[in-house]
Amino acid sequence: IVGGMSTAVLSAFYGVFVAAAATNTLLDRKPKPTRELPGKSGLFAVGGGIGLVSSMVGAGGAFLSVPFMTACNIGIRNCVATSAALGLPIAIAGTLGFVVAGLGQRELPPHTVGYVYVPALLAIVAASVISAPIGARAAHRWPVRKLKRAFAILLYALAAYMLWRAWR
Repeated sequence: IVGGMSTAVLSAFYGVFVAAAATNTLLDRKPKPTRELPGKSGLFAVGGGIGLVSSMVGAGGAFLSVPFMTACNIGIRNCVATSAALGLPIAIAGTLGFVVAGLGQRELPPHTVGYVYVPALLAIVAASVISAPIGARAAHRWPVRKLKRAFAILLYALAAYMLWRAWR
């Protein structure tokens, strides 16, 4: 899917989508108290959509899974922890997809496998392994309101960067 899209369109789509998620997080809209997670087929469909969009934009999925789960009355700490766990399979599937999609492409930089630049992959994995426990501790220590604000600020920064990339 990504191979057929322009970088500008993909960046703009992602930026607008993430800004909307940040706004919903900051507005702290409360879902109906009766709202729950959908059944197995609904979770499979939502998970497939989150995985598809996340791999398209090279993200771990928290920007989609956290707002979805909070809208289903899941506590923010559980949302953050669950989205962290979801990041690994999303990253693996997305990475494999970009490897396969880029196999046989010419004029790629050295040290790539498909479209994946291996030195960057290794650096990001190492930094994530080191910083994930720090983030998990912070998520459990911070008040819920502060955690939501920090998540929204991070989403706005990401949205601004992607929109800047779309229009530069």
